[in-house]
This record gives sequence, structure tokens and C-alpha cells, in this order.
Amino acid sequence: MPGQNKLMTDSALEEYTALRATIGQRGSVRTCVFVFGLAIWCMVAVAATFISIPVITILPLVLLAGTFEAVFALHVGVERIGRYLQVFHEDRWEQTAMAFGAPLAGTGSDPLFTVFFGLATMCNFGPVLLVEPVRIELAMIGGVHALFIARLVVARRVAGRQRAADLERFRQIKQAGSEP
Repeated sequence: MPGQNKLMTDSALEEYTALRATIGQRGSVRTCVFVFGLAIWCMVAVAATFISIPVITILPLVLLAGTFEAVFALHVGVERIGRYLQVFHEDRWEQTAMAFGAPLAGTGSDPLFTVFFGLATMCNFGPVLLVEPVRIELAMIGGVHALFIARLVVARRVAGRQRAADLERFRQIKQAGSEP
């Protein structure tokens, strides 16, 4: 139960319960989207290796990028809901989890699976090299793959700053007296 032993209205309790359930559901869905997206990417990437046209690797890359964007959107939404609960419902779990952080270096997880997406991107580029592409193909297709890796890096940085930014924004909204 949120807050420090304060009573909640029925509508506030209903909102709290629904948002807490949403966090759980989206967290599970995020992992499923990652696993299924990567599995489908593997099948499409393997099929693409049998076609000797380097540009065909763009298709599995688009699938990989779409899967990442879905994972990223789910993560951002869950984090935002958590900060909302922390500020407007004084959720002790959210407050404690944010204060706790990662207790030891290397024990944090990567909720965006960026390392796996990065490795998959490099694997996706491999077939391009096998068909001896001309320079323009290598530059263009390599550039598109590099853009996606840059997107992974930027998204990871943004996600790392999101909690503090959302927390501050929700505090501003609450101080302004405009309950959402």
C-alpha cells in the first residue's frame, strides 16, 4: 500500500492498483517482445543470407530496430508510471528502489537489452561481407547498421537519465497544484 499509513480514496486506490498492475504487465511484455522479436529476426536474417544481394540485410535490420523501439517504448512507459506513483501516491517501493540503485558494480541489468541488440546488429551485417559488396553497398549498408547502433547508445543514455527527469517533472506538476 502506498504512502505512510494514509488513507486513500476509492478512486485513488483503484488508480494505484491499476498502475501497479500495468507496470507488471508491461515489464513482462517487454521481455516477451524482446525474445519473440529476436527469434523472428533470427529466422529472417538466416533466410536473408541465402540471397546474394547485400541490401537484403536491411529487412532483418528493420525488424530488429522495430523490436528495439517496442522494448524502449515499454520501458519508458513503465519508468514514467513508476515516477508518477512515487510522487502522487508516495509509493514507498518506488522511492526505495530508486534510492537503492545497483548495490555493486556490474549487478545492474539492462532493461533495454542493448548489448544483445548490438550483437545482433553486428551479426546482421556479416552476410554483407560474405557476398563481396562494392564500396557504395558497403558504405550505405554499413552506415545504416551504424545508425542503429548509434540509436542504441543514445536510447541507453536517455533511459539512464529518465528516472531523475521524470521525477523532477512530476514534482513540479504536483507543486503547481495541478493533479493530473
